[in-house]
Amino acid sequence: MPKSTDIKIVEAKFSTEEVPFRTPLKFGGRVMDSSVLLNVEVIVETRNGKQGIGIGSMPAGNIWAWPSAIVSPEDSLKAMINFLEEAVEIANICPEVAHPIDLMYHISAEYHFMAKKLSKRLGLAEEIPELAQLVASSPLDAAIHDGFGRANHINSYNGLSSEYMIHDLSEYLDDQFKGEYLDQYTLRDPKPTLPLYHLVGALDPITEADITERVDDGLPETLGEWIKADGLTHLKIKLSGDNMDWDISRVIAVENEAVKAQGERGHDTWVYSLDFNEKCENVDYVLEFLNKIREQTPAAFDRVQYIEQPTNRDLKANPENKMHEAAKIKPVVIDESLVDYESLLLSRDLGYSGVALKACKGQTESLFLGAAAQKFDMFLCVQDLTCCGYSFLHSASLAARIPSIAAIEGNGRQYCPGPNKKWKRSYPGMFNITDGTVKTAELNGDGLGF
Repeated sequence: MPKSTDIKIVEAKFSTEEVPFRTPLKFGGRVMDSSVLLNVEVIVETRNGKQGIGIGSMPAGNIWAWPSAIVSPEDSLKAMINFLEEAVEIANICPEVAHPIDLMYHISAEYHFMAKKLSKRLGLAEEIPELAQLVASSPLDAAIHDGFGRANHINSYNGLSSEYMIHDLSEYLDDQFKGEYLDQYTLRDPKPTLPLYHLVGALDPITEADITERVDDGLPETLGEWIKADGLTHLKIKLSGDNMDWDISRVIAVENEAVKAQGERGHDTWVYSLDFNEKCENVDYVLEFLNKIREQTPAAFDRVQYIEQPTNRDLKANPENKMHEAAKIKPVVIDESLVDYESLLLSRDLGYSGVALKACKGQTESLFLGAAAQKFDMFLCVQDLTCCGYSFLHSASLAARIPSIAAIEGNGRQYCPGPNKKWKRSYPGMFNITDGTVKTAELNGDGLGF
């Protein structure tokens, strides 16, 4: 039966916003010094005429979502902006009146064909990959969910039960989820706080000796300064994946500085995550690395909470990259490869024991994958895409509503804090970090919560 809370899209529009970085960020062998925010605004209307305005925002993240050797970053960025433009056009002509999950499920069914046509029209040497499609369209997805909540005067996470949805999860996943709805895998109120993962990028200074010239903009610059200023307890370390000596020395350098800084603040408990950005040739590299870290700095080894996807994102083309042995030592989470339920099932077969959710892959897909990861008892975390301003609040609201999320990454405050300024007054606990956590209890309003 149709629901009175179902919505139709009255109007959708998008814009872009250039965001400069205060310091460069290096990952996967590439350096970023700016990004482009993709912003979407959607007006929706319920069956009984109530309207709401939803907003979505996300960095384009083309360097991460489409790391091509034959398509330039300029061309991939242009293609992703064009892809969003066409997704918005599809939304504008969508006649359906439905729950946002169903609206996005049907709108996104056009993406594969749309990507083929757009890639050909732009004369690209390769097709827009599925991950880039998800990232480009994610602001539209978020805006529709946000508008649904605002039109119905509820938090969108509280509109995921059979009261609001026609179909159970078996419609979108498989029969294992028969009779189950997303409200079983989400919280009715956000977690009060979440630990914040701080990124230690490959170019970031660990100590004062690493700085050639200070930025001097009032923010911390060395790792020790960040730890003491923000009370950090979670550090994400970017590694090369193809230089064992550098990777080991990097972890040791971080450990030494963390011990010093945490000692000065009288703190003795903190953790690390390790991110190789797919650069490891195989799992043997990971195993050797872990063994050497355990030998050379056992305390740092014990602090490792999980490892992000260490090998190539194309799982089907690299079935030999099995993570079973590494996952026996530390949780290994799937990230770049995770684009849908099928890829989650494949990652499990290949030995991955955890899932990194990202709002940039779409609110709808993230809810599906979060439910499946819980069903299969996998380790869960939420990573960001150097999200700032609205996009960081969206990422945090997602993390705060999924029960087993361990922590949330938030590195926009380090590299591109500009868009955060207009949100600080309304959500001070999300941007003024003093005890290593974000105050996600603040994200409890209508729509996506903020």
